[in-house]
Amino acid sequence: MLDFTITEELKAVQKAARDFMLHEILPIAWYYDERGEIPLFLLRKAFDQGLMNADIPKAYGGPGLGLLAGVIGIEEFAAGCSGLATSLYDNSLGYAPILLSDKEQIKRRYLPEISKQFKLICFGTSEPTMGSDVAGMRCRARKDGDDYILDGTKYWITNGGIADYMSVFATTDPKLSHQGIAAFVVDLKAKGVSIGRTIPKLGQRCSNTTGIRFKDVRVPKENVLAQPGEGFVLAMKTFDQTRPAIAAFGIGAARSAMEFALDYARRRRTFGAPIADNQAIQFKLAEMFMKIETARLLTWKAASEVDQGIVTNATASIAKLYATEAAFEVVNDAVQIMAGYGYTKMFPVEKLMRDIRVLRIYEGTSEIQHLILSGHLFNSYKPVMPSLNDLPIVRGEDRKGEFPDAMQGTKAWRCPMCGYVHLGDEPPEECPYCFVPGSSFKQVQ
Repeated sequence: MLDFTITEELKAVQKAARDFMLHEILPIAWYYDERGEIPLFLLRKAFDQGLMNADIPKAYGGPGLGLLAGVIGIEEFAAGCSGLATSLYDNSLGYAPILLSDKEQIKRRYLPEISKQFKLICFGTSEPTMGSDVAGMRCRARKDGDDYILDGTKYWITNGGIADYMSVFATTDPKLSHQGIAAFVVDLKAKGVSIGRTIPKLGQRCSNTTGIRFKDVRVPKENVLAQPGEGFVLAMKTFDQTRPAIAAFGIGAARSAMEFALDYARRRRTFGAPIADNQAIQFKLAEMFMKIETARLLTWKAASEVDQGIVTNATASIAKLYATEAAFEVVNDAVQIMAGYGYTKMFPVEKLMRDIRVLRIYEGTSEIQHLILSGHLFNSYKPVMPSLNDLPIVRGEDRKGEFPDAMQGTKAWRCPMCGYVHLGDEPPEECPYCFVPGSSFKQVQ
């Protein structure tokens, strides 16, 4: 039986995250957005209240709540500020490769520390010259005995300027494409690590984003997460597990935009009546609500599959693609409803629009998600319906009596070009519609 309700435990997560958003995130979001700074103290508060690292298993000192709990909490955080939600969630992205690896000693070294202490870990695949094309990375990993030496730059690194550790993906040889990619855990205080300036951005200005350069950085053998050839697979598994969280950022921001627009429509009067009385406004809000509800169900499905250990390549991509595209549409409509006021910094939706624009870009652009889904359709999807060439479409005008008695002892032959079905012991000499030779016809019944 399908059950779309959430447990009391998950309701408690939702309430705690919502309270934190309303009392801690919302009051400071615009202040730090203007400054382009991350309020590190807020991340510390979230950690102290048990609102970070929710999916670290109990075996490693974490709460073991899973990804569904994570996306429920993220939606609430993002309702207040998706930039701060991004930085609050970034630990889960950073340690996801550790969780997904088979390196037990690395799990026991880092996960309990991250769970029990206020330690931040970031994630690095992107570089100045590549983002979605993970196989095109240039950051080099050179073997030196049992260790590796890293040289190169990672870019667009969330929390890069404040993190203690980093899950780094690098290649032993760019010519090997995905076959050369390995993965490592790097201490960002190690010799040879340089942190770039905070990258100025259109939105998500409360979230810290930097470049990180590695110059002859030694990574000991015990910090190797994946050997060359294994790193690309680990990165893809990570994205399958974390893309539902990006969807949740969009849902939270879109929900706030809809609520603000709803409030404005009730208050704003034109031509002697609230604009909420205008059917065009009502329909727009109804569409916004529908998109948010749909996105949430898709996201919960994707997260639930992750928690069940189900491979979620397609499901995660659908959730990420739909929710982030829908979020932009919803926020755009909220700006339209508020008209000129929606375009000003005195109203909240202009920040929401700036913040959510990046969701269609990071962790795989919308275009990449389309490629993933089309690849799934052509390579993995198992159709229920028979092939067109095997489909006998027998029309009622061709026979008399009840089906299937009317077809008793009759063969059906299908034209491979136009689909015409010929009834008889032998195929026709040629198709009466497109003139394909009867020898090309296939018996379908």
